[in-house]
Amino acid sequence: MTSIMTNSAAMSALSTLRSINNDMESTQNRVSSGYRVESAADNAAYWSIATTMRSDNKALSTVQDALGLGAAKVDVAYTGMNSAIDVVSEIKAKLVAAREPGVDKTKINKELTELKNQLTSISESASFSGENWLSNSEATASGTKEIVAGFNRDSAGLVSLTTLGVDSSSTTLIGTDNEGLGILTKDIDADLLRSTTTGTAALYRLIDTGAGATTSATGTLIELTSATTDAQVDDMISTVDSMLSQMTDAASNLGAVNKRISMQDDFVANLMDSISKGVGRLVDADMNEESTRLKALQTQQQLGIQALSIANNSSQNILSLFR
Repeated sequence: MTSIMTNSAAMSALSTLRSINNDMESTQNRVSSGYRVESAADNAAYWSIATTMRSDNKALSTVQDALGLGAAKVDVAYTGMNSAIDVVSEIKAKLVAAREPGVDKTKINKELTELKNQLTSISESASFSGENWLSNSEATASGTKEIVAGFNRDSAGLVSLTTLGVDSSSTTLIGTDNEGLGILTKDIDADLLRSTTTGTAALYRLIDTGAGATTSATGTLIELTSATTDAQVDDMISTVDSMLSQMTDAASNLGAVNKRISMQDDFVANLMDSISKGVGRLVDADMNEESTRLKALQTQQQLGIQALSIANNSSQNILSLFR
């Protein structure tokens, strides 16, 4: 039945054209944004996963910054420790030279004084971002310094941080308030370092921080005078060698931590790339596919418009029946 009141063909063509236009709008949005899942309305599950993982990636980016800051602190401490080791090695060599007969010990002591001043300067200068792991001005040990190294999310969705610990107590060279905390300022019993101990303590220390220390070391300061005996020089050499051994262990630990930070930084960078790729697989649009779909929809749209035009013209054909 043909009716001028209800044009079923036009209604059908209009419905088809609306559907094509909706699909075309969706495809154009994907092409312009680059996402096939841009909002929760597109795919709630994928959008939720992508949003969470993007947030985690931002947290990992901050972890990278923290690792960079931690690496800088470790580098500064290691550089200072390494320089201090060179100076202490020089002090050890001067003391060995003082053991030779006929040497003017007072002149060697002047050199020792300047080398000690250099050690103090190194310790005070090895600071980064307000932290100094070689010099401690507090009355208590500096303890373990933590570096944020990772951001984790478990299967239950709970998050946690991974940290790397650096025992700065073992790297402290000078304790300005408590001399017993520093490798170079604390008392070391030379008697315990001998092959045959006498049972009588022979305490020595390399640097005196001055009268400002709340807790002062009581050992004999390593310095040379014309009255210094060969036995005392031997004890001083043993003491400095013990300090050098402790400093070498501390530098080794700092080097190991530095390597761990470098490896963790590489891992975090690779992890961020993997997460970004995973999110991309979930929500990114395939531009080859979308461009092909857009071309097909444009053709369908033209055909839909033509079909609607034909359906609308069918009513005009009724007029010919009344001529």
